[in-house]
Amino acid sequence: MKHWIWRSIVAALALALAGSLHSASTDGLPLMPCPQKLERLEGHFILDADMAIHFGSQGTEQALAAAIERFADRLERQTGTRLADLEPGDQRKSLNISVEELIEPFQRMSQMTPNQESYRLRIDRHGIDLHAQTQFGIYHGLETILQLFGTKEATQVSVPAVSIVDEPRFPWRGLLLDSSRHFFSVETVKRQIDGMAAAKLNVFHWHLTDDQGWRLESRAYPKLHEKASGGQYYTRDEVREVVAYAAERGIQVMPEIDMPGHSTAIGVAYPELMSQPGPYELEERWGVHRPLLNPAEDAVYDFARTILAEVAELFPFDYVHIGGDEVDPRDWEENPDIQAFRKSRGLADSDALHAYFNQRISDILAELDRKMIGWDEVLHPDLPRHTAVQSWRGADSLGQAARVGHPAILSTGFYLDQPQPAGYHYRNRFFAQPLAGRDQVARDESWEIWQFELPRKRGSAITGKLTLIEAGQEQGRGFIDFDGRSRQMMDNLRVEAGYVWFELDTWMGPVRARLTLEDDQLGGDMIVGNAPYRAYGERVAHSGEDSAQPPEGKEPVVLDEVSRQRVLGGEIALWSEIINEDSIDRRLWPRAFAVAERLWSNSEQRDEDAMYRRLQAVSAWSEASVGLQHYEQMHRGIARVTTAEQYPLARVLAEAVEPAQYYHRHHEKSTYESYSRRDPLDRFVDALPSESFALRDWQDTLNQWLQEPEENARFEKLYGDLQRWEHHSLRLLEKIEEQGDPGSLATLAERVRTTAAWGRLMLENHVQGETVSASLLHRARAELHQAQQIEEEVVVALAYPVEQLVNQQLLLQAQAQSDGNESY
Repeated sequence: MKHWIWRSIVAALALALAGSLHSASTDGLPLMPCPQKLERLEGHFILDADMAIHFGSQGTEQALAAAIERFADRLERQTGTRLADLEPGDQRKSLNISVEELIEPFQRMSQMTPNQESYRLRIDRHGIDLHAQTQFGIYHGLETILQLFGTKEATQVSVPAVSIVDEPRFPWRGLLLDSSRHFFSVETVKRQIDGMAAAKLNVFHWHLTDDQGWRLESRAYPKLHEKASGGQYYTRDEVREVVAYAAERGIQVMPEIDMPGHSTAIGVAYPELMSQPGPYELEERWGVHRPLLNPAEDAVYDFARTILAEVAELFPFDYVHIGGDEVDPRDWEENPDIQAFRKSRGLADSDALHAYFNQRISDILAELDRKMIGWDEVLHPDLPRHTAVQSWRGADSLGQAARVGHPAILSTGFYLDQPQPAGYHYRNRFFAQPLAGRDQVARDESWEIWQFELPRKRGSAITGKLTLIEAGQEQGRGFIDFDGRSRQMMDNLRVEAGYVWFELDTWMGPVRARLTLEDDQLGGDMIVGNAPYRAYGERVAHSGEDSAQPPEGKEPVVLDEVSRQRVLGGEIALWSEIINEDSIDRRLWPRAFAVAERLWSNSEQRDEDAMYRRLQAVSAWSEASVGLQHYEQMHRGIARVTTAEQYPLARVLAEAVEPAQYYHRHHEKSTYESYSRRDPLDRFVDALPSESFALRDWQDTLNQWLQEPEENARFEKLYGDLQRWEHHSLRLLEKIEEQGDPGSLATLAERVRTTAAWGRLMLENHVQGETVSASLLHRARAELHQAQQIEEEVVVALAYPVEQLVNQQLLLQAQAQSDGNESY
């Protein structure tokens, strides 16, 4: 085989292993969410102490006084400059604010139209003009101005002249906070609301009840907060305080009161309302539990009517979330009275009984001038069409709800309690894409079907089939059919010498296949997030068999334009099994800005590299200006598990590792701990960000250098970072030997040291044009695969790009061997 052919294969495989490269950003402005329309103008605006604020209409100043005071405080915190009031006839530079209409805070979803939150902003050398339809647009425009100023320590602060016309893509841009599994103080809740306002989110979904606790004071049923909260609940006055605080920032608060499932806490206080006699205890364990309210008891509906009336009194927003998910019907099916009730109502099964219960709750809410929203499981032909459905199962479930007439909200892909790369959330699509015939096989094309299984430490195995078409050819493609889910096309598919690499985004997170196909047996693994699942399977059909046919698959649910209009938007979900007061900001921010951009900005705004550059700038800004604590919580967390001398070394170690992503951490706790509130959340992993920005930058530099290896500056950065990671890991191991290992970091430090050493060796040989022995390369790959395994709920993520270099060396050896055979 000729050398140029092998070089092409090596380059193509390197790109496949590295992931796709992204185009460069052109705006250069640290704005998130990105505005709908932005035009750069000539010149700059220079901020100075003489700048003042001017209001364009009577009454505006008083109505916006609190917002302007917050703006002025934050601008001073960012720049050191304090704005003044503009006197009549004053010709100083000014921030001119005008609003068409001052309206009452939103109480109904129908009021939350994009126009009501729109704004226009013009900045030039003479001043700043901000105009909006309502005060809610002013709030958003002020956040944009603050982002443009950034955090600058300079004698002269300036921003580029721009013209911005902006409004949200979706009216519903939410954040769910679970205060049941772990309780969060009012101060912490308010801080997240401040972050929401900065990110232009507008619905705070407050999950207040679950199996682990009831967090809302009740006058009519006081045992709920007295016996079922563990002493941690929000008083009615505290709820009013939070609702008012959010309203001042243009944010609505929607409560979630779970029923009929996730109701153990109700059983603790009032067991007579449950489907089984009890007694009940507050759950410490996570997961799905059996207790259900009794749908055959009139007292249950009296309870619901009274509790929901109290809720409606406290929360003016017209939607109330009732959960409705994960109903395990065994307690219903084992109760003879409930079964007799079901049959007397002509209800066919437990699903129909669940729908009956939901209908009753919907009617109660309608009497209170409220609308019901629930998770996917509430969807049923008998569900009233005004009931909204929130999807945690994906775009197909979202599409099914919207297609039959329900307002719909997407949360799949926005679960920020899962450590995931921000890019995964940013790529998330609301609407399923048609396959457009790409999965169809022509008569003259070869294909093969492989059945696979991915065992997990908790829950059932992931199973399905993957189909490869014209594998190894330029036109090669493939698709995957996860059992129970719609078909997906593979991205970046490459097949070489029995190895298969491909990528795709799934409900679990980003998945990268690293599979072997030998003797009709499938092996290797699929990397979910950043941790591998071992793969098993076999070839079950191929085009060489006379009677074989390509597999039938489930088509994605593709919506027409009318159905798309029923999709209200999306919500971040922050469930709190492994999040508490000390880590909430670290888990939520700055990633929430990436989701906020997906909810606010144009759907074509998808430059991932540009997003990451802006995200890093906004990350620093949001801590300095908004008061978020993601960096502070990281530093405190690392300091908590290290000695004073270990701390700076562990900070560097944190650049090369990441928490195990997806729900791998939950699965680890389920296997090795109690999977409950008793498991500690004060370890090294709890201090880590969801992804390492330093490592992502290193991967990007590696991708660029592999394309242009003559770039010495990139090589020096790559090599220098590896030296630093190796050196600091070695120093940390020495300190651990001297001082002990309070953070259980020894194994991680050794893996990072070894990984960095392999990386240096591969870079050196690449530059020098030398080959490494096959035995050494296989040893390197084995050690890198070991580093990719979960240790203390952490993965040495550096091992993946270093493995990329090892695989390249292996291909070069295969090239040399092939050339030798041809010469012979």
